Amino acid sequence: MRKKVFFYALHLLNVAVLLISCSDKNEYIDDVPYTVSGIKILHFGTPKQFIGSNAFHSFGAGSNDMNAWNIDIVREFVGNVNENPISGTPIQDSNGSYLHSLQSIVNSNRENNKVTILCAFGWNGTSETLFSGKRPTQVYWWNDFKTKLQQWAQHFKNQPDVWIEVWNEPYRYDRTDGYTDEIWYSDMNELVSIIRNENNTNIIVVPCAEQGQDESVLVNKGNSFLQTRPNILFDIHGYEKWLLTNDSDIENRLQLLQTKNLPFFFGEIAPLNAGILMNPEPLLSKLHSRGISICAWVWKYDENDTDALLTSSGLPNNNSNNNWGSTYKEYCVKPRNP
Repeated sequence: MRKKVFFYALHLLNVAVLLISCSDKNEYIDDVPYTVSGIKILHFGTPKQFIGSNAFHSFGAGSNDMNAWNIDIVREFVGNVNENPISGTPIQDSNGSYLHSLQSIVNSNRENNKVTILCAFGWNGTSETLFSGKRPTQVYWWNDFKTKLQQWAQHFKNQPDVWIEVWNEPYRYDRTDGYTDEIWYSDMNELVSIIRNENNTNIIVVPCAEQGQDESVLVNKGNSFLQTRPNILFDIHGYEKWLLTNDSDIENRLQLLQTKNLPFFFGEIAPLNAGILMNPEPLLSKLHSRGISICAWVWKYDENDTDALLTSSGLPNNNSNNNWGSTYKEYCVKPRNP
């Protein structure tokens, strides 16, 4: 308990320092617990590689079962942003699902020494309002979502182990929605500003374009975006555009991102996305050797789901999925390589 009190007191003490001193791109400030500096995520100034998973703890908070896999970061699916309580007891939403509060999810992750990424996946718990593939400003819930994001930012601003991802997988994969890098820049700037205006200095996670898989926007706009926005971590998703290519292409793309000193991690990777079975292992190996953090899709007990990491009995799920469960468990228990 004393350690936790000291931890948050230290964070509060340094909020003002962070705001004043971070005029430079991702400059590290002493004693702020989690920061981004260049390509590295730091914990009290020490580089750290996070290996974790996406999870559905909104439907059942509790991450103790992740400890055996050595998971240290959890990207949380929030599929009903409109109704999911921030704090308090579970509620039954309009779809009949019981939703645990975001704070209870965070509390469980924290008790198990895990960083939490809260990510907005959907507006009202239906498939029609999933965020993936949509232009943020063109959805009917845009203004209401910004209000919710503001509430998240205010509530969690003194909890530095809670990072907010502003949107899951924006813009269509084929850019037929009129996407441009300038649109990405404007939309992401507006969302990041909502969080920072609440004096929330925690790491903010910003997604790439083309439903999360296109890193070219970071190459084109990333350094400009970071100039006056400290503690930003970009999120790339490793599906077809990363897993259905050759080794040299992957190496060149990762090297370009790192050469440009861009802070990024892979927020999702799995063997199945759009109906094609893929092998994530080559990309995983390259990410580990470079010290890049990653969250797999998905912590779920269901051998009938190709992407689920576990069977219903809790064993690694290797059912027709390139041994995904065992592959990722072996990756999780490796020594970190920051």
